[in-house]
Amino acid sequence: MFAFVVAAVFLLLFGVGVLRDRRRFGNAVYLGLAVTFLGIGLLFGIDETRPGLAETLMVLVLLALGLGPVVLAGLLCANGVKMVRKEGRRPANLLALLAGLGMFGVMALAVVTAATGSRILGLLTGTTLLVLGYVSFLFLCFVGYAFLYGRMRLRRDADYVVVLGSGLIGGRRVPPLLASRLDRGRQVYETLAARGGDAPLLITSGGQGPDEELPESHAMADYLTDGGFPAGAVVREDRSRTTEENMLFSKELMEADRPGSSCVIVTNNFHAFRAALMARKAGIDGQVVGSPTAAYFWPSATIREFAAVFLQYKVVNLGICLMLILLGVLAWTVR
Repeated sequence: MFAFVVAAVFLLLFGVGVLRDRRRFGNAVYLGLAVTFLGIGLLFGIDETRPGLAETLMVLVLLALGLGPVVLAGLLCANGVKMVRKEGRRPANLLALLAGLGMFGVMALAVVTAATGSRILGLLTGTTLLVLGYVSFLFLCFVGYAFLYGRMRLRRDADYVVVLGSGLIGGRRVPPLLASRLDRGRQVYETLAARGGDAPLLITSGGQGPDEELPESHAMADYLTDGGFPAGAVVREDRSRTTEENMLFSKELMEADRPGSSCVIVTNNFHAFRAALMARKAGIDGQVVGSPTAAYFWPSATIREFAAVFLQYKVVNLGICLMLILLGVLAWTVR
């Protein structure tokens, strides 16, 4: 019963958090804690009603915990190899492969520790698992809530659609990843325009990089107008170099033209939740929606997004990781 009460409290906090602002990482943590305690409560509740069933479920859970990491590590390595073949060897493209290899490394460390009985290796393994357990919990919270956030109903009262840039091919051509954002942005614009009243404006946001022949926003606008989009409805924000600048400079344009306006921000689905956190930090009244991304691109991109969010709250997260390491050292010294 206690677990159900705790789950209800966290679920209530989750609901209040979503009503106050959907764009908070705390919502993801509350949801993760609610699901965790609900699962614990159900497990013990099943044991009380049907003896033996809980033991069976526990065996299945242990099997999943034992085989799941092996399967997941293998899939990450396979995806990482595919990512490198298709996208090149940039560090960001290696994340899935490195994550899979890291998981195999931790499993190998645990096997060696069990085989040798070494106390030092036991300390290393224990503290590593504690830290990884914490990070993995946050990652699952991030993925789960990002999935829910990406499926929330599109707001109907926005004055602007802001499409975030992502780089050009050959210095001037829109790549498929950015084209996906622009196509989604056009869909959102048409949905908002159909509501009646003042027509929205679409902001293409992206400056000119050192290897680009023109600002991204200009190439993005040309892509839209070449496809029949009304040129008068496009506003070009051509100063930004980062997502943070996309937000700040687009906000300046919106506030200068329509003070107090709201917007829908368009990016790729793997980037939507982190972009929502950035929009909240920048003080933008905006919902973020995502466009489709190739499946093979998703694992590395999601890991990169999570790492950025994890470091955004680095004081808390690194502090907790340090406490877990100290806890492991303390447990080793008192043995």
